[in-house]
Amino acid sequence: MPAQRAYELKWRLFRSIVKNKKGSRFMLFETWTLYVVTVLALMSTPGPSQLLMLTNSGVHGFRRSLATATGDLSANALQMLAAGLGLAAIIAASATALTVIKWAGVAYLIWLGVRMIRRAKPDETVAQRSQKEISLKNLWLQGFLTSAANPKAVVFFAALFPQFIVSDIPFWPQFLILSATYIVMDGLFLSAYGLGSTWVVRRFKGSARVWIERIGGSFMIGAAVLLGLKSISRQ
Repeated sequence: MPAQRAYELKWRLFRSIVKNKKGSRFMLFETWTLYVVTVLALMSTPGPSQLLMLTNSGVHGFRRSLATATGDLSANALQMLAAGLGLAAIIAASATALTVIKWAGVAYLIWLGVRMIRRAKPDETVAQRSQKEISLKNLWLQGFLTSAANPKAVVFFAALFPQFIVSDIPFWPQFLILSATYIVMDGLFLSAYGLGSTWVVRRFKGSARVWIERIGGSFMIGAAVLLGLKSISRQ
């Protein structure tokens, strides 16, 4: 069948990019597969970004919350680039900068959570609710700041990537494949959290939605606690 044939050709092309052959220019397919399994294991436990996605999807809807996911992935991309450029050692050595950035992010998430809880009102009209809608720019900024507020992620990527990079193959093609793979997988996980949250919220109406917003605000505060408890040894 034409569709099946096209799929087979695409799969062979992908394997030719990352296959294990002498003189390969990109990376080993077996290494990439092991990397995917490792990342799946690392993403199995929700963190601050996932809790934020749950909250924004429940309150603002899945489509609008995609701006939050985009902000998170944008910060991840910059963190991976910083790791690739060798900035991890500098960041790891800057204990004061790490502490300031981390606690600024914690305070930001707590502020968002408290504001969400306080703004949840049972007698709200549709017009009042529409006025509460925040812009896509702010939703993106929430995702970006939540991820960027954990500068130790740069150290994490700097420690993770070398485990799957082969010395006799050019560095940057391997780095780009690992980075793109992580971003795609993280995006899929965030989307799953968002869709699940939206599915639950749609089954509640009236005052029940107020409790959902309050729970969402509590999730934001919980995300702040998680971010505050993170340490380099756990990254």
